[in-house]
Amino acid sequence: MPHLNLINADRRHLIHPVVNYRTHETRGVTVLESGHGMFLRDAAGNELFDAFSGLWCVNTGYGHASIVEAAARQMAKLPYATGYFHYGSEPAIELASLLAEKSPASLQRVYFTLGGSDAVDSAIRFITHYYNGAGRSTKKQFIALERGYHGSSTTGAGLTALPAFHRNFDLPLATQHHIPAPYLYRGAYADDAALIAASISGLEAKVSELGADNVAAFFCEPVQGSGGVIVPPVGWLRAMRDACRRLDILFVADEVITGFGRTGPLFACDAEQVEPDLMTVAKGLTAGYAPMGAVLMSERIYQAIADADPVAPVGHGQTYSAHPVSAAVGLEVMRLYHEGGLLANGVARAPQFAAGLDTLRAHPLVGDARYRGLLGALELVSDKTSKQRFDPALGLPDRIAAAAYTNGIVFRAFADGVLGFAPALSMTKDECDLMFARVVKTLDDVLDQADVRAALRRKANADA
Repeated sequence: MPHLNLINADRRHLIHPVVNYRTHETRGVTVLESGHGMFLRDAAGNELFDAFSGLWCVNTGYGHASIVEAAARQMAKLPYATGYFHYGSEPAIELASLLAEKSPASLQRVYFTLGGSDAVDSAIRFITHYYNGAGRSTKKQFIALERGYHGSSTTGAGLTALPAFHRNFDLPLATQHHIPAPYLYRGAYADDAALIAASISGLEAKVSELGADNVAAFFCEPVQGSGGVIVPPVGWLRAMRDACRRLDILFVADEVITGFGRTGPLFACDAEQVEPDLMTVAKGLTAGYAPMGAVLMSERIYQAIADADPVAPVGHGQTYSAHPVSAAVGLEVMRLYHEGGLLANGVARAPQFAAGLDTLRAHPLVGDARYRGLLGALELVSDKTSKQRFDPALGLPDRIAAAAYTNGIVFRAFADGVLGFAPALSMTKDECDLMFARVVKTLDDVLDQADVRAALRRKANADA
């Protein structure tokens, strides 16, 4: 069978991101062969409901002919154009203009990258250049959130605060610091206002510890994605932006996951009228149909960088920055968000999505449900009262993922028992019902496993 040859070739040659290499060699790859709408088909012929939009990115769903046609037209006309030496291409210029029009008002300059990780890395480089050029070269310290994710570049992975991205990589750097995440479910907060106050206090204390003249910027995701879909209360993002302004540090919104309708509006910052100093985007920018990310920059920062030296070039760039095919894809995806009704459909489906997650709070395995727009999570616990997680030795995330595959659905099963969901904005009412039916079946199947049920029973007996 051809796909068995692929599995063997994969074992021998292809290095996969964020897996244990020996485990992957033993398990083997699941070869994905095609996709249409909300569904994937693997090489063995299994149809899978994709409740995670690939990797939080296929916001349009699979198989949009107009996106494919836009890419093909651009490839036939001009498949590559360098942005070096003062050259450019029509789709890249148009996409930059459109992003400036649709993004928060502070952001009028756009630098294109290949994805989210190098967008974060580029933002760090621009910030460093900005302060050095302004004669404030002591501002070298960066602050981010615990459980935050800011990519896996050499520098950005240190702002990321997940152990796998630090282990054996000599990270975080001495200039990278973290404050507690706005994690309502696992925090001792009286209410939303108390959580917001604690986050502000945490940022202020860290800046005071490091010295305001030494701190460059604060990075945050409006909703923390890979850290477990941690959804802060409404008002948190605005409060942190205002705190950064008072503290004289730059505020960087990482909207790689939350951008392009994932939380409802085009950008999560829009919901609270937050204007960042810089914003990083990727994923939904092209809906995953082609690689592309971007750094959106305020006019103030751009002008300061431009004025830092009247002659020398700003030494930052990539061969595929502002790639014309990716830009053409981005333009068509943006058209689908607005003229094609995808943003509106995502907003329309959000209450049904929220209700489906809330209903699952009653499931014996579920301790918490949280969401914003079409971004959500279930947190699994062995005891609802104490919020105790399952013993890692039980291997619950792997069991959940295996049961989900058997039941024809794909979502994210994080290592600490959080299940992440990010269905495409194109999802219909019936498809949303189907998604939750398969999620419920998956949870029930895992609950029926004797040792999983015993873990719940042991806790119940201990409390009796």
